[in-house]
Amino acid sequence: MCGEMNKQLLLGAEAIALAAIDAGISGVYAYPGTPSTEITEYIQHSAVAKQNGVRSKWSANEKTAYEAALGMSYAGKRSLVCMKHVGLNVAADAFMNSATTGVHGGLVVVVADDPSMHSSQNEQDTRVYGRFAYLPVLEPSNQQETYDTVRYAFDLSEEVKLPVLLRITTRLSHSRAVVQQQTAKAQNALNPSTDKKKWILLPANARANYASLLNMQGQLTKISEASSLNKIVEGKGSKAVIAFGIAFNYVMEVKQAEKLDIPVLKISQYPMPEKLVMAFVEKYDDILIAEEGYPVYEELLKGYFGNAKFRGRLDGALPRVGELSPDSLAKALGFGNQTINAIPEIVTNRPPMLCQGCGHRDLYEAMNILFESYPAKHVFSDIGCYTLGALPPFGTISTCVDMGASITMAKGASDAGLHPAVAVIGDSTFTHSGITGLLDAVNDEVAITIIISDNSTTGMTGGQDSSGTGKLCDICKGVGVDEKHIRVIEPLKKNLAENIAILKEEFEYQGVSVIIAQRECVQVAIRNKKKLA
Repeated sequence: MCGEMNKQLLLGAEAIALAAIDAGISGVYAYPGTPSTEITEYIQHSAVAKQNGVRSKWSANEKTAYEAALGMSYAGKRSLVCMKHVGLNVAADAFMNSATTGVHGGLVVVVADDPSMHSSQNEQDTRVYGRFAYLPVLEPSNQQETYDTVRYAFDLSEEVKLPVLLRITTRLSHSRAVVQQQTAKAQNALNPSTDKKKWILLPANARANYASLLNMQGQLTKISEASSLNKIVEGKGSKAVIAFGIAFNYVMEVKQAEKLDIPVLKISQYPMPEKLVMAFVEKYDDILIAEEGYPVYEELLKGYFGNAKFRGRLDGALPRVGELSPDSLAKALGFGNQTINAIPEIVTNRPPMLCQGCGHRDLYEAMNILFESYPAKHVFSDIGCYTLGALPPFGTISTCVDMGASITMAKGASDAGLHPAVAVIGDSTFTHSGITGLLDAVNDEVAITIIISDNSTTGMTGGQDSSGTGKLCDICKGVGVDEKHIRVIEPLKKNLAENIAILKEEFEYQGVSVIIAQRECVQVAIRNKKKLA
């Protein structure tokens, strides 16, 4: 393929998806999580992917997604696994061990970090996981480079027989640029691995595999040294910038806006190319380290060379929290408070809120009325649309920590003597990581009321399929909840009095009860209605 016909205007997430299809993947595995969701959605809607039989349904959580992708790799085919940064915590067991098993067919792990926490609980930097696992990490700086890097990542994965981690951030995932598509590759033939020592991580095998992984680090560094993703943009003077991933884009915006002639070392492939970096650092006296996220490589470079040469997030030259921007880099490079990309006055902050007509609203209204009869109100909640019940006018929930924590935190509070111990969790989050907490509660025969606010979708990320749709009652029965205390309610104004009575009964039950508040997501209902029109 070549020419203008193959240029497309794509989100960074869509560039990843298109590149993976063109690289010959046989499957994508993911759980929805902003800012990674659009990767899988693009593949799900791709006519080419459907024609090629690319597997693309949502997984129950990131761990199951990662393990399935690893299984496809074992079978000799290329697989893509996608998640947001906190999702890698869920998949960490499989991820870390896959560095020890290695791969057979190419396996690329795309993790979308969310600096500034636009829709997340923390700002963790996935590059730390890459270093932790001793795996190659790629960090493209723009959409075209993202497309090219994904294709390169699959080839690299099969060359070194390791998973390759691709790190992107919110701005890259959710911004658009023109991408030139290249000739697509055919899928790998089915060719399951026969190397049992590689894949069976008994201690004797794992020790040998781990030693091999460590021995490969020199080879991986050499590959980084030769990578076109790492390069020098020449300039004059004694000051310089080392820019990592998307931070390179911001630096180049400042260079152009301020007509700044300054040398820049761009690094987008790790392990860090030591020779390239050392040769660059020796030439300059004042070097700004621009990296999105943690000061991962700033710390390393200061460890190698001392603090004198380097400025960055650690010394306050750049902000320690939140996203980088052309403005913050301009200030660090000596251009005061000049604004490069001003936000138009018409753009104003809009606080998040539950949709009008949302079933969560009627559930929280019923709960708030009931809690007026209790001396203290403590509701343990979870991650999803219903988390907005923490905000006015509801103020219903007390906690939101991580996926599935509502049930286990409520159990711990019940163990401590809290009554009523109430958890609110969504249907998708329940099947993601709530079932095991419910099992703990059943095994301990603890007094706890679990409310599954079931809108039959993964609403927070745009209405993707939920693994538990139509199965929640059976799952709870299978885990061991007494069928008499699995109650289904419909959160509607007309049912308010009845729902309060059911909630009251189960709050007072001295055992495990599950209330399924079942009502379709209003946004999904609107979309479904339009489809039928």
